[in-house]
Amino acid sequence: MKIYPAIDIYNGEAVRLEQGKKEKKKSFGDPVEYAKRFSKYVDKLHIVDLEGAFEGESRNLDVVEQIVNLHDIKIQVGGGLREISSVKKAYSAGAENVIVSTRAFDEDFMEEITDKFEGVTVSLDLKCGNFAVDGWRTTVDMDLNEGLEFLGSYVDRFIYTITEQDGLLEGIKKVPYVPEVGEVIYAGGVTSMKDIDLLDEMNFDGCIIGKALYEKKISLKELKRRGDQYVG
Repeated sequence: MKIYPAIDIYNGEAVRLEQGKKEKKKSFGDPVEYAKRFSKYVDKLHIVDLEGAFEGESRNLDVVEQIVNLHDIKIQVGGGLREISSVKKAYSAGAENVIVSTRAFDEDFMEEITDKFEGVTVSLDLKCGNFAVDGWRTTVDMDLNEGLEFLGSYVDRFIYTITEQDGLLEGIKKVPYVPEVGEVIYAGGVTSMKDIDLLDEMNFDGCIIGKALYEKKISLKELKRRGDQYVG
């Protein structure tokens, strides 16, 4: 199972939110500096343009490009990528994978971007059992199985987020169901090695860790000492 350190960018800073709420935002500083630290232990980062997620249009792709150019690291990026032009800009900035969510259930959009680009990833952001979109502020009346039935014809790489657990540093309370749909990466509440081991046992292909790294609850250095199972 692969570890993806998360860098969420808002107003040019690395920040963490609780359950995706702007009013519960904590700033940690320069995202480029965190990319430098993380790149010592992993070869790929998870980046979210939070302003893009809330405003519907990407705002921080220049930071993504700076990180790629400075640190020679792979990037998967999401946040406000709701137009073909924005997706193209994200790939041009150096992203290996572009993450879509809000327009993931738009048939025409999905058909066009998966025809034009490789590595498209869908973020399955679940809130009270339904898909959360528009920066997690609204939900779509569709459950996981219904969504996967539609999405499976377009992509085989997913990020599966339990939004109620995200950013709370309380660990994984709700054991997620692992969809058998290709590559599935978990996010939401990963706080300890116990959580990482649980996800590994459940056969997730990877997990995204955010606040637990910034608050030093999990150490990439310690993970590396355990061997190459998670970081290399």
